Amino acid sequence: MSMIKTFAISGEYITLGQFLKEESIVSSGGQAKHYLEENPVQLNGETEARRGKKLRAGDQLVVAGMQYEFK
Repeated sequence: MSMIKTFAISGEYITLGQFLKEESIVSSGGQAKHYLEENPVQLNGETEARRGKKLRAGDQLVVAGMQYEFK
C-alpha cells in the first residue's frame, strides 16, 4: 500500500495537466498530453486521460505509483 500525499488546491480547482507540472511529473502541457496517452491515471477509481480535467477538493488521484488526495 502506498502512502497518500495531500495536495492543497488554491482556488476552486486545478487541471490534471497543471497538477502534473506542479508535481514535476512533466515539464509542459504538451508533455502532459503525451504522458496521459501512455500512462492513464486513476481519478476517483476511474481511468482519466484528459489533461484539462478539473481536480477539486475531495478527489483522489493515483499517478506514477503515488496516491494523492486533494484538499
